[in-house]
Amino acid sequence: MFTGIVQAVGTLRRREPRGGDIRLEIATGELDLTRAAIGDSIAVNGVCLTAVSLESQAFAADVSGETLARTSLGNLSVGDRLNLETALTLSTPLGGHLVSGHVDGLGEIVERSPDARSERFRLRAPDSLARYIAEKGSICIDGVSLTVNRVEGAEFEINIVPHTLAATTIGEFRPGRKVNLEVDLVARYLERLLLGERAAEPAGGGLTREFLEQNGFGARR
Repeated sequence: MFTGIVQAVGTLRRREPRGGDIRLEIATGELDLTRAAIGDSIAVNGVCLTAVSLESQAFAADVSGETLARTSLGNLSVGDRLNLETALTLSTPLGGHLVSGHVDGLGEIVERSPDARSERFRLRAPDSLARYIAEKGSICIDGVSLTVNRVEGAEFEINIVPHTLAATTIGEFRPGRKVNLEVDLVARYLERLLLGERAAEPAGGGLTREFLEQNGFGARR
C-alpha cells in the first residue's frame, strides 16, 4: 500500500526484454533505500513493483505481461523520469489517500491551461472507470494522489499547485500523454458490496440504474 505522496523522481536506467516481459532498472535519485530489501514493493508511476535487486541509489524490477498491458510502463524509454514511492508503514503520515499500486486503466491528458500559479488539467478516463470518479473525490494519476475538481462524463479536471508540479513528473504532462489511473479503493469495494449476492454471478452483472432502483436506491418517494 502507498499514499500517493511522491517521495522522489527517478529515471529509467535500463530496459531489458526477458521472454515476453521486461526488467526495468531504475535510478532512484533522492529516494531513501537504506531500509529497503529485495522483495519490497516500490511504486513506479503508480504501479506497485517488487524489487529484485538493490543498489544504494537504484533497483531493478520485473514487469509482467499483465502489467505491461494495463499500464504505461511498456512505453517507457531509457532516461524517462518516474514518480517513486516506497510502501507505507504504520507510522507513515497518510498525506494522500490509500493507494494499492494496482492500476485500473490508462487515462489521457486532453487539455492543460494555467490557473493563477497552478496548472489545470483535463483528462479522459476509460468509460469503464467513469462511474468511480467523483467531484472532490480522490484519484491517483501516475502515482500522485490528487483531488478531482470537476467531472463531466468520462472527463475530469484536476488542479496542480506549484509544489506538485516541481516535485513530480506532472509538470511534463502535455495533451495526448497516457497516464496510469487508479480510482479510489472505497468506490470499488462499495460497488461490490452493493451487489450483494449478485456479486457471485458471472461477469457482466454490474450495477445498473434498474438494479439500484429495485433495491431502494434513488427510487422516487
